[in-house]
Amino acid sequence: MGHYVPHTEAEVAEMLASIGLSSVDELFSAVPEALRLASGGLAIEPGLSEFDALGRIEALAARNRAVGRELVCFAGGGAYDHDVPAVVRRLAFRSEFVTSYTPYQAEVAQGVLQALFEYQTLICRLTGMDVANASLYDAASACVEAVNLAVAATGRSTVWVSRGVNPNWREVMATYARGTGHRLVDVALVDGRTAWPTEAAGGEPGAVVVQYPNYLGAIEDLEAARRAGATLIVAVDPVALGLLRPPSDFGADVVVGEGQPFGTPLSFGGPYLGVFACRREHVRRLPGRLVGETVDAEGRRAYVTTLRTREQDIRREKASSNVCTNQTLIAVACTVQLAWLGTAGLRELALQCARGTRYAQEALLRIDGVAAASGAPTLREFALRTPVTGEVIVERMAEEGFLAGVALGPDSGYDADLLVAVTEKRTRDEIDAYVAAFEKVVR
Repeated sequence: MGHYVPHTEAEVAEMLASIGLSSVDELFSAVPEALRLASGGLAIEPGLSEFDALGRIEALAARNRAVGRELVCFAGGGAYDHDVPAVVRRLAFRSEFVTSYTPYQAEVAQGVLQALFEYQTLICRLTGMDVANASLYDAASACVEAVNLAVAATGRSTVWVSRGVNPNWREVMATYARGTGHRLVDVALVDGRTAWPTEAAGGEPGAVVVQYPNYLGAIEDLEAARRAGATLIVAVDPVALGLLRPPSDFGADVVVGEGQPFGTPLSFGGPYLGVFACRREHVRRLPGRLVGETVDAEGRRAYVTTLRTREQDIRREKASSNVCTNQTLIAVACTVQLAWLGTAGLRELALQCARGTRYAQEALLRIDGVAAASGAPTLREFALRTPVTGEVIVERMAEEGFLAGVALGPDSGYDADLLVAVTEKRTRDEIDAYVAAFEKVVR
């Protein structure tokens, strides 16, 4: 490896010393040891032929139990088993979109730029915000960028984060905060919803982050989240916005979220789509790409990337973000599905999720020993307390043909055992079978 590493040992030592570390192993200590490459290298026998290598890979892949074939999915927690209409793959995966790269040369990328402009427009309509970017990597990175924007806008580095925000997103925010110096303060849940303090210990926060509905499925009171002088960041479930009032109605400054439910299957966890929208006053701090509409020299409608504020462009070291790219193809898929659904279709999608969720929740709560973790209203996801642990339920239910949900338990920090989600794909027969299997495995 030494021949391919451009830094000398002295340079590596100098870089480690500058960040207060003593070794490269310490630099990567946040990565679990089981996931790190052993010092002896990869345990692969030499001379493996292409045919044998493919056979090995296929054998490993066959150990996966795919949602939709072997397992009926009732899991959520940020990734959902929604229907992806055939029109999405037919249009979004045309070669013109699939093979396109960064649209720096607007004159040869008008189709991609127009699709991204339409995506931005749809996200603004969905969230009620003034401007949206051309997407980010996922919801977690969108949360990080929202915090960066808020701290830059207010000049205050304390950020209140509801424990109702997806714990994976909170972990990513905390990781970045160690480098930026932002102070993240967790705000606890009471009966499933955020209990915002009436007084701010140590001064008012520069930003407040809340999820709507939250990780446990409860619909948060966004009015209560509003703090004078603080930037209100709302992480949304975009499907829920088919029924709920948009965050803009409650004074949200920045809206982020995960766009995976629109046009992207579960895909073993990615690639996904980070939604980011904000008020017009923050447009010059907007991370990533922004596509604008203009006219060319002959007066024809044209599309360009505009107001690029990242560090290697006009703002350089003053920029609040160094995001260089986006999820163009996933954003195009989202655009196709939102346009296909329309306003009425999105409302019907959310209604189907809400009705299925209510039906499943009521049936599960009739099982002895099963109780709701919160009395707060929910839309398409809910948390349960169960007679056995969530891990045991997930393991046993897999044998019954179901992905039962997301196991919570004491280590999660939530007073709940299992998080269950219901999408429009779940039929009454599937829900009935799920409830029957659930009653069997919790005895």
